[in-house]
Amino acid sequence: MNFLARFRGISLDFRRMLLATAFFGAASGVIMSTLNNYLQDVHGFDAGYRGWLEFPRELPGFLIFAVMGLLLTRFREGRIAALAMLFTAAGILGLGYLTPHMYLLVLWVMIWSVGDHIIFATEGPLGLKLARTGGEGRRLGQLGGARNLGTIVGVGAIWLLARSLGDRYDLFYLVGGGCALAAGWFYLRLQVGREDPRSRRLIFRRKYWIFYGISALFGIRKQIFMVFGTWVLVSLHQVPVSTIALLYFVASGLGVLLRPLLGDVIDWLGERRVLATDELMLIVVCMVYAFAGDLLPDPWALWVLYAAYVLDHILFALRVARTTYLKKIAEDPSDITPTISLGITIDHAVAMTLPVLSGWIWEQYGHQWVFLLAGGIALGGFFLCLQIRVPEVKP
Repeated sequence: MNFLARFRGISLDFRRMLLATAFFGAASGVIMSTLNNYLQDVHGFDAGYRGWLEFPRELPGFLIFAVMGLLLTRFREGRIAALAMLFTAAGILGLGYLTPHMYLLVLWVMIWSVGDHIIFATEGPLGLKLARTGGEGRRLGQLGGARNLGTIVGVGAIWLLARSLGDRYDLFYLVGGGCALAAGWFYLRLQVGREDPRSRRLIFRRKYWIFYGISALFGIRKQIFMVFGTWVLVSLHQVPVSTIALLYFVASGLGVLLRPLLGDVIDWLGERRVLATDELMLIVVCMVYAFAGDLLPDPWALWVLYAAYVLDHILFALRVARTTYLKKIAEDPSDITPTISLGITIDHAVAMTLPVLSGWIWEQYGHQWVFLLAGGIALGGFFLCLQIRVPEVKP
């Protein structure tokens, strides 16, 4: 009752944003906890094919700067987010029901990816509009917690279906598509951000160069977690869908508690310390993925890999620090959404090419070299994050 009373006590727009974020989290949890198993079980992918698929999957993200530039001249962020969820639902349902051959598989992956990347360009600015000055990290952390709560529901449903009915990907993706449509309904009803769309424009400013660099680093991190980190479990250790879903469930459950706290940590310690620490933790995760299977006996190696998977998932919450950093250095509030869109394009310039190279390295030299490369890049990212400077807020 106390939770319901508090929920009713918050603003109507924030309630809608929480519900939209939760349903999006459920849809995202469904697809991300099943995709690698789906590609291996249904379409027979190996590491090389898995790496190549990232090129078309990430192509919409690379083009998002131009796409958002077009959309922002016509629609506010809430309606753009609703449109994104339509693409997401169509892509997920297409994967579940209309993939008789490789060409359609790639098409549906790209359609899902369009929605996924548009929402990442809009959720941060929408959250910032609902935050008070000095509490940006807390607000984005609360939304991250709502996303994790939705993910718990989504992957919990997948776990139950997999345990009771087996790997029914058609049913898995029916759940995911339905959750995406529900998210779109709540995004559509948002009233925040009704400023004149004609005031928006594409921008590139030299003073945002650190933000652009951090965005490129995030593209690398994303690939390690989404593609090759999970591929270590699925391909090298034959971890089934139900276990991947359970790991997602555990990580999301911890995220419900920790994401709001990590948002407070960003407000307290500042973006420079938080993002630099994140890069150091990523180095640790990369070393675990690279060497746990060689240095530790079974089942300890697998348990350590599970721990690395969950830790990396939780640390994704710290990505909101780049959004709060951008708000603090932005010359004008209208710069935020276009600059985030350009950041996504930059991170996907990396995300489109790195998996192809990494898949080739995996097949030629072994998976360890993929994670050694990623660890070296993360070390460079640590020194980049140390260059962050945020102007003091005048009382």
